[in-house]
Amino acid sequence: MDSPFHSFENLFLQLGLSTSPEAIERFIREHKLSPDTALADASFWSATQAAFIRESLSEDSDWAEVVDQLNAQLHG
Repeated sequence: MDSPFHSFENLFLQLGLSTSPEAIERFIREHKLSPDTALADASFWSATQAAFIRESLSEDSDWAEVVDQLNAQLHG
């Protein structure tokens, strides 16, 4: 069975963030991470958001792919 596809909009909704294309672009532009900062360890996440990101990646959930994409964008 295929895993559901989650878009950036769905991820931002799950994280409690604004989901407009402009808000997503602004978030990515304003929250760039240094290469040595893990996505879940970024200072701008709440404890709940960081836990969701960690769980998504460690459990290789159906969110993992879009979380990886966000990671790449913030480290880019």
